[in-house]
Amino acid sequence: MVTSAHEGMHRIFQERPEILAPVFGLLGVPLSAKATVDAVTTDVTEVRPLERRVDTVLRVGPSDGEDFLLAIESQSGKDEKKASSWSYYIAYLQAKYRLPVLLLVVCQDRATAKWATGPFDCGTRGWTAQRTYPLVAGPDNLPVITDARTAAKNYALAVLSVLAHARSAECEAILNAITAALQEIRKTDPDTADYFFDFLEISLGDTPAGQKLREIMSFVSYFPGRGTVRETAYLEGKAEGKAEGKAEGKAEGKAEDRALLILRVLEKHGIPVAEETRQRITSCTDLDTLALWFDRSLTATAAEDLFAACPGAPGTGPGQA
Repeated sequence: MVTSAHEGMHRIFQERPEILAPVFGLLGVPLSAKATVDAVTTDVTEVRPLERRVDTVLRVGPSDGEDFLLAIESQSGKDEKKASSWSYYIAYLQAKYRLPVLLLVVCQDRATAKWATGPFDCGTRGWTAQRTYPLVAGPDNLPVITDARTAAKNYALAVLSVLAHARSAECEAILNAITAALQEIRKTDPDTADYFFDFLEISLGDTPAGQKLREIMSFVSYFPGRGTVRETAYLEGKAEGKAEGKAEGKAEGKAEDRALLILRVLEKHGIPVAEETRQRITSCTDLDTLALWFDRSLTATAAEDLFAACPGAPGTGPGQA
């Protein structure tokens, strides 16, 4: 099943394209930092009964050469079916846009990263008709950034480092570095700091790395904002109210963050959201319903797909007024 961590591993390339140049450098593929980057539709379906969707597709315009397409996949484990899917993505995108295509696979563990490097062959009787060589970014080639000054040089790369090494022993040190760097930049650029804090919170979720992030942030004493765990941790440390009131405030903050993430995913997939639908999503306070809607938003083709035969119908489901 597609998870928040899966979504975060490829979505950061859509929203923070400045990460492309350093990641390509780590992979040994030169790319100018001045390259232009534009999102392309992720739908590679030719016949509607069989839906195929790449996680992320970007059109990259280098300053020193021809444009190319970059298909990005987040892979959490081995999946033999991906060998044919990835070959199809590359061939289809090249035929449709008449541009060269590269495939980048982002992994969180070494075994998956080693498998994803391929090559993946299509052929028979000693003849190879097609061979796919993905670029792979994972724990072995993404840097372990444990210094706040290094993290401050490229926040997006530091955040990707957290995601890639979330299961490693170095994760706590990486989290300490990125949170320290973001706390410092928040004094001059709160929007950037808030974006990355929220991105980490949502992408790491309830994993051990996510729990460690919450522990670190519980010591931060200044985070006015949107009711995320950062603000909740601060308010809980100061408040003298009942534990029930604290839990309610924390749940409301999580619900708000999940609702905003659902809307962001729909936006990135080019799906229009009517005001009535937006209100329905943002007014929901039931975390299970929001989790279901988020999972459906990853493959939805229309905003209404979120609500089909699920709890949360107006006046009947949890979280509705």
